[in-house]
Amino acid sequence: QVQLVESGGGSVQAGGSLRLSCAASGSIFSVNTMGWYRQTPGNERELVARAPTKGTSTYADFAKGRFTISKDNAKNTVYLQMNSLRPEDTAVYYCRAYLRVRATMTWAEVWGQGTQVTVSS
Repeated sequence: QVQLVESGGGSVQAGGSLRLSCAASGSIFSVNTMGWYRQTPGNERELVARAPTKGTSTYADFAKGRFTISKDNAKNTVYLQMNSLRPEDTAVYYCRAYLRVRATMTWAEVWGQGTQVTVSS
């Protein structure tokens, strides 16, 4: 009923930039929060940044000063601008949304399929 479609991943050299996008579509009544998480092999998925529809965005310590999350509420789309990328930023980045499904009027957590970000030194 609801899907998140991510784009913008890829390979970049250290110090470079990438911009990730994630659009939510389907039976959506309202969106509470959209955000980005990342995961490397053998590790748990960790928060990168999240943006509530109302309120202040939050960032992981490693993202502060380098990454910027922004959200187009009208389009149910969230972006992650990543600057000054480091090899340790290499991971699969996942979009997450917490939203109310129109068809059932229930709240649901939805994840995207993930997009690979590779930063070479």
